[in-house]
Amino acid sequence: MALAPDVSSSTDPQPIEDTGRPVDAGGLQYFMFGLFLIFGGITSLNDVLIPKLKELFTLNYTQAMLVQFCFFAAYAIIGIPGSKLIKRIGYMRGATFGLVTMMAGCLLFIPASQGATFGLFLLALFVLASGVVIVQVVANPLISLLGPQKTAHSRLTFAQAFNSLGTTVFPLVGAAVLLGSLAEVDPATLSGEALRAYRQAEGEAIWHGYLALAVMIGIVALAVWLFRDRLKGERHEASSGLAGLDLLKRKRFGFGALCIFLYVGAEVSIGSVIINYLALDRVLGQPESAVGWMIGIYWGGAMVGRFIGSWALRMFSPGKILAVNATGAILLIALSLFSQGSLAGYSLLAVGLMNSIMFPTIFSLACEKLGPRAADGSGIINVAICGGAIIPLATGALADITGGLSYALILPAVCYAIIGGFGVFARNPA
Repeated sequence: MALAPDVSSSTDPQPIEDTGRPVDAGGLQYFMFGLFLIFGGITSLNDVLIPKLKELFTLNYTQAMLVQFCFFAAYAIIGIPGSKLIKRIGYMRGATFGLVTMMAGCLLFIPASQGATFGLFLLALFVLASGVVIVQVVANPLISLLGPQKTAHSRLTFAQAFNSLGTTVFPLVGAAVLLGSLAEVDPATLSGEALRAYRQAEGEAIWHGYLALAVMIGIVALAVWLFRDRLKGERHEASSGLAGLDLLKRKRFGFGALCIFLYVGAEVSIGSVIINYLALDRVLGQPESAVGWMIGIYWGGAMVGRFIGSWALRMFSPGKILAVNATGAILLIALSLFSQGSLAGYSLLAVGLMNSIMFPTIFSLACEKLGPRAADGSGIINVAICGGAIIPLATGALADITGGLSYALILPAVCYAIIGGFGVFARNPA
């Protein structure tokens, strides 16, 4: 296990000086920012893929959310094995393995699109997500180790801003490529060979896009492999079985892991339905192909907020900032539900700004004082990200049961309320 400096706390805006030494890898943290950008962008492409597949295969909301379920289920299945793999082969070799797995997942979109089979799309997403999980198990603790512990919150939040840059740019490109022809033909009016031919033709844009991603990821994987011996001072602590699960007995870590589950679930739920929500007559009343680009506002808000948050977290208690942002998210959802038109649309999009500092702040608050067990903690946290599989599926089911998206958005609001409670709980040093 990589040794993390064990200091008093970084929740204090003016913590005492840390005595541990960061891992020596000059300039590597800037390279890590690129990894955050890539896996963030790939994850947010699901928000564009969902309305596309929903239209192609005439899915209801619950079925469409299987996209997120299969993607984020990889976190539950791969999280702990991924952390053990990193301890066995090291951070950089582990990142290379994860990137190659991501490339394989992108290439699986070719047979999925050509075969016009929804199940193959789900398999491709699971393989792609498995690689993302491994890269993320590397990236989160490593960015914390590549600098003083007292600024770990700020540094991780800054790195997450590059994650948000990816989540902003990738959907904008994806919406233009994938949604441009959406609703030109109603697949519900087709059947047999005509329906299959339509799905294959529409799927061509999908596999072209993911093939380009595979090439880009392959280039990055080669670069990471060339840097495989760059880390100096990397050490690992052996563990067996599910030893990391005992960390859940720590109240702070256990509560934090729950909030990661809830946060990712809430963020992904809103991102997954926001294009369909904006298209509602009560909101903007325009087709998905016309409003698809606006998903970039949602993720762009998170990007802007993280750059601001990387400064604010140096000045104020991270726990208090987390509680304020969670409260803001609840108020924005309520405003959207009780209004209409542009106000309803833009207030929900603004939740992205509130999301900005949540993941890195919850992660670092939960993992404080883990010391040499930092990678075990990262593995458990990555398992908790499977909230992105469960809560969106529940949100989709609520939308189908209630006959609309408005009542379904109450579930993410409940998630934010619990996250706000964690901010209050963790406002003091560990």
